[in-house]
Amino acid sequence: MAAAITASVSLPSSSKSTSLPASRTSIISTERINFRKVPVHYRDVCGGGRMVSAIRAQVTTEAPAKVQKESKKMDEGVVVNKFKPKNPYIGRCLLNTKITGDDAPGETWHMVFSTEGEVPYREGQSIGVIADGLDKNGKPHKLRLYSIASSALGDFGDSKTVSLCVKRLVYTNENGEVVKGVCSNFLCDLKPGVEVTITGPVGKEMLMPKDPNATIIMLATGTGIAPFRSFLWKMFFEKHDDYKFNGLAWLFLGVPTSSSLLYKEEFEKMNEKHPDNFRVDFAVSREQTNEKGEKMYIQTRMAQYAEELWELLKKDNTYVYMCGLKGMEKGIDDIMVSLAAKDGIDWMEYKRQLKKSEQWNVEVY
Repeated sequence: MAAAITASVSLPSSSKSTSLPASRTSIISTERINFRKVPVHYRDVCGGGRMVSAIRAQVTTEAPAKVQKESKKMDEGVVVNKFKPKNPYIGRCLLNTKITGDDAPGETWHMVFSTEGEVPYREGQSIGVIADGLDKNGKPHKLRLYSIASSALGDFGDSKTVSLCVKRLVYTNENGEVVKGVCSNFLCDLKPGVEVTITGPVGKEMLMPKDPNATIIMLATGTGIAPFRSFLWKMFFEKHDDYKFNGLAWLFLGVPTSSSLLYKEEFEKMNEKHPDNFRVDFAVSREQTNEKGEKMYIQTRMAQYAEELWELLKKDNTYVYMCGLKGMEKGIDDIMVSLAAKDGIDWMEYKRQLKKSEQWNVEVY
């Protein structure tokens, strides 16, 4: 077994937290992540396998030809649609805790469901959830997809759980009526022990690159952080015989207020322990401004590193992942167009090449 990693971090404080007794969960080691008062354990994992060789970077002043890589989507071990709406998996809620501050604009909850190893997902995939009850037409609710927020080992390290990061949807419509999202409210209100109807796993777009020496730039707004938490746990909170991340992971996370920052303590712990391999930059739009006095959105924060990011994007082992609100992609395009033009490169055409080589991966809503 690999040497143990020492980590102890906590999520933003809140008065709301629910969990099943610890005896319901198989605890492997003393490694611990504290979900406030709820102990969540994980372990280091070993397994056989081979390391993927590094791909050397090549910087040019023309749109570089992309090196042929082993496609992440062709991995035969990636399972999709094992469970469907007519034949779902019935899991059980083990833990559900609010991870935004009480003064945050909206609630976001972190929840853990049992799978007993029957839902074999990978980092970057999603699962579907079907809320209990019937819709206004007397039919079962339609499934809603959620990006998985845990590594393939799960928060407990035994490959028998899956975690989600869900924002409670509540808004006022044009008639002044308060509307609540069916599935998000169902999930945020779940109590430990309650059954959950699960489908999937689904998706290959957001799977991690196979190259352990890659540069991975992750852009998230709000709960779009979910797939990147799964990436980062595998990179920095786990040990594997067949995977050791030696590259650079750079996370940009945009939220409205500091009380809305999700998993902040986890990311700070990762940065503290792996400063050469992990960078994190927060963009807090209602509290921060740039040197021009403009609100600090994720694209505003990225603009401060524009030239450095462009140099990284010219390398064949740099991968961009984007998850969250649609608007941020246009903001990033606006940054890159002029920088690419200085090198005689058409940014939109270059981005098409990046997509084709699986270096530009987007999941927005």
